[in-house]
Amino acid sequence: MHSTPQAPSHSPSDATLRFTSEQRLDDGVLEREFTLGETPGDTGIPGILWTPAAAPSLSPAPLILLGVPPLGLRRMHPRLVARAQQAAADGFASATIELPGSGDRPHWPALDQARADLRRALEAGEPVSDEIIDGLTLPLVDKAVPEWQSALDALLTLPEIGGPVAYSGGLISIGVRLAVVEPRIVAATFFAGSFVPRATFEEARRLTVPLHVLLQWDDEGNDRQAALDLFDAFGSEEKSLHANMGGHKGVPQFAGDVAAQFFTRHLTRDLTRDPSQEPGQEPSQVLSQDLT
Repeated sequence: MHSTPQAPSHSPSDATLRFTSEQRLDDGVLEREFTLGETPGDTGIPGILWTPAAAPSLSPAPLILLGVPPLGLRRMHPRLVARAQQAAADGFASATIELPGSGDRPHWPALDQARADLRRALEAGEPVSDEIIDGLTLPLVDKAVPEWQSALDALLTLPEIGGPVAYSGGLISIGVRLAVVEPRIVAATFFAGSFVPRATFEEARRLTVPLHVLLQWDDEGNDRQAALDLFDAFGSEEKSLHANMGGHKGVPQFAGDVAAQFFTRHLTRDLTRDPSQEPGQEPSQVLSQDLT
């Protein structure tokens, strides 16, 4: 049984970050692969760090943590690079790590079984039970969030990386937990997803950082009402839900541009200001549905 965390319990990690390769992308962005927490007999957690080609106007650079689905960094690499290049163009560094049981990391039998249970329910046309959702999601959240915090500890020791820090994308249950328990995160963007445990709804009520949530209105794998209910549960005073017509892979380019503007606003401004009081700002809770 997985309980909702009541308070940040993370202590600074002494996990070592070791760079294993580097390359310059076409636009000059520096991409470096690394391992975190490597020890004899343990290859550690794979990750990737991207930093702007030139010294950013804000130096050291703010950092965006790029969440990923459990598909493996190799498979996700092209999309991650596109997100990292957008961040770098805005003066931000970005980083990601491999999720437990994914990519080159050791198989996780319990997680493999949970995925098999999900496939079996979907193929049979049966409702996906809370038990399946919890087994698929909560152990992954419990393990991945402390790893993200350890990665953040290590990344913030690098001279070219500084704060503030934001989180973007990936599994929404991981993002919610991380944004709740990690005080160094000042803003987050989420992609609305369907298989969300009830525990995540409880955690969402304790989330207070500014949020930007993207919802594909016709996503065949997404329970639209559950996504709207989760947005309603978020405790943040500043939150916006941007809904676009189309399926899971039909996200328009301008949706990414809007998310980039959100990060620029929250990673570069004076964070002590109340955005609802700034000239030209919309009210703090916004629902924007794009039908084009």
